[in-house]
Amino acid sequence: MSDYATRVLDQVRAKNANEPEFLQAVQEVISTITPVLTANQKYEDNCILERITEPERTIIFRVPWTDDQGKIHVNRGFRVEFNSAIGPYKGGLRFHPSVNLGILKFLGFEQIFKNSLTTLAMGGGKGGSDFDPKGKSDAEVMRFCQSFMTELSRHIGPDTDVPAGDIGVGGREIGYLFGQYKRLRNEFTGVLTGKALNWGGSLIRPEATGYGTVYFAQNMLATKGDELAGKVCVASGSGNVAQYLVEKINQLGGKCVTLSDSNGYIYDPEGINEEKLAWVMDLKNNRRGRIKEYAAAFKGSQYFEGQRPWNVPCDCAFPCATQNEINGAEAATLIKNGCKLVAEGANMPTDLEGINNYLEAKILYGPAKAANAGGVATSGLEMAQNSQRLNWTREEVDAKLFDIMKNIHDNAYQHAREYSPDSQGDFTNYVAGANIAGFVKVADAMIDQGLV
Repeated sequence: MSDYATRVLDQVRAKNANEPEFLQAVQEVISTITPVLTANQKYEDNCILERITEPERTIIFRVPWTDDQGKIHVNRGFRVEFNSAIGPYKGGLRFHPSVNLGILKFLGFEQIFKNSLTTLAMGGGKGGSDFDPKGKSDAEVMRFCQSFMTELSRHIGPDTDVPAGDIGVGGREIGYLFGQYKRLRNEFTGVLTGKALNWGGSLIRPEATGYGTVYFAQNMLATKGDELAGKVCVASGSGNVAQYLVEKINQLGGKCVTLSDSNGYIYDPEGINEEKLAWVMDLKNNRRGRIKEYAAAFKGSQYFEGQRPWNVPCDCAFPCATQNEINGAEAATLIKNGCKLVAEGANMPTDLEGINNYLEAKILYGPAKAANAGGVATSGLEMAQNSQRLNWTREEVDAKLFDIMKNIHDNAYQHAREYSPDSQGDFTNYVAGANIAGFVKVADAMIDQGLV
């Protein structure tokens, strides 16, 4: 790294010592953009690294609510509005016991560059609460969401900050949040994305992250004259992202053989076909069951308690669960077992050691900020439809999503080829390419707008 990058990284570590996920994200970005920093003194002169690693605004608030027995609970709510240089803050809300400021800062920081890559006018932000919707009644979730939005509504708006869903925040939660915002502000605006179709949502939005991850993988394979047809794939997770990722893999002739949840994973050597996927969707979306039930329902499949699927031999791997779910040893096992492509459907699912293993092995590796940008891209398309008071067809949205993912790939590919010294011959460092492409657009906008 350059002296400038090293100095700023040391400052960030000193100021954020208790936020490991955020530090990991910052190190991963700064360590790869040194060629651009070296070639453009203006970024150091304008203190861009110091400014881009500090949120523009961090909001923390209490969220009191009552359960069905009348007992009072108090959770903590957050919104990290990280960077608005290229558009209103955009990023999901996460409801999960693991939520804390450091995790949301990591997610918001990643969102800056992911949103930049989409080519849409969206800044970076993230928010949520340590509230756990699992096991709660609809009435309890509604009361929590209404209390949460009562405070959050002061800080968001269609031209200021447009949250979406994330882990623990699905269609039910978005509905309750939107209803309370509308009630408080007395206006019907596109302030949240991921809405239901009959009140402002977009077709393809539920499918977008999973579909987009596969589209990015398609484009990486195309640089090698290859395709997904016939490929054995492993995926983690069994929620929205993983479900539609498997659907698109099936449509393109691949075969996905694993899914997982926080308790373990299932392995089905015959593949999770259309019929089995429909069963999984019913299990997870309607019955709210656990993935281990799959092994009992389909002969020939196995369930592995307390394990992750990265020891299963495959051609392609798609981590779609959560951050740091692949460590260095698991990445090495994937490579040893023949994996030639990793495309990340979750946010930062591979730790730094694992990423280094991918790069050293020179496999095709699509980092999260590029590969899983389809979700936020389609949220941007939902914002556009809301502004126009129009609804596009499924085919229109899917075509736009495909084009956006191709543009993200091509942008990352071109910047890697131009700036990354290790992108030589048949190998392209998409980590460097995505970080550089996302950074340059935001940094130049920050310089144009002055010291704000």
